Amino acid sequence: MQKHIVCFGDSNTHGYCAETDGRFDEGHRWTRLLQKSLGEGFLIIEEGLSGRTTCFQDPIHEGLSGIEYMYPCLMSHEPVDLLVVMLGTNDTKERFGSSAACIALGLKRLLAKAVAVTDCWRGGRANILVVTPQNIHRDYIHTEIAKTMGNGCAEKSEMLAEEFEKIAESMGFHYLDANNVIAAEPNHIDYMHLTAEGHRQLAEALGRKIREILA
Repeated sequence: MQKHIVCFGDSNTHGYCAETDGRFDEGHRWTRLLQKSLGEGFLIIEEGLSGRTTCFQDPIHEGLSGIEYMYPCLMSHEPVDLLVVMLGTNDTKERFGSSAACIALGLKRLLAKAVAVTDCWRGGRANILVVTPQNIHRDYIHTEIAKTMGNGCAEKSEMLAEEFEKIAESMGFHYLDANNVIAAEPNHIDYMHLTAEGHRQLAEALGRKIREILA
């Protein structure tokens, strides 16, 4: 029986490629590389959506609040052995007006929602890996995307790791900081999306971490 791993995130889980303004193919997305690494005993389920937040309602685009999609997502893929959550980048947008500490509280709400979906978990108990996304590079402010992201996003993203680790620890979940395992910088177009090398490095680290968790 395969172990079901739901990867819940934003455009860096969906596989957005800034160089093409499209999507990385199956040979480059970290989710697909993770599937290849873990092998047939695991089923990696891609649940990445560009623009997704932890719990904030976006006034410009509908359907981006992660907390509202968590129940149907988990129940669609039950039984779930592990939920990997990598969010927070979009929460730094200036229009949400949230500090890193408030973004972490949004993550806490999202994780509590996942725990409450009791019927989805194999064995009846939530098993979650929280991943802090790679920081937004400060040079994003000089790019076109800064017009919609707003000011201060990079600085807030740099403070997420400390806040997210505290949330994961307090709730008894696993934790990984992508900044400690991705040596490649974000792309030099928008300075916030992973490069192909970043996807590869993240997949390798997650493969090791997930083998430990589901051993």
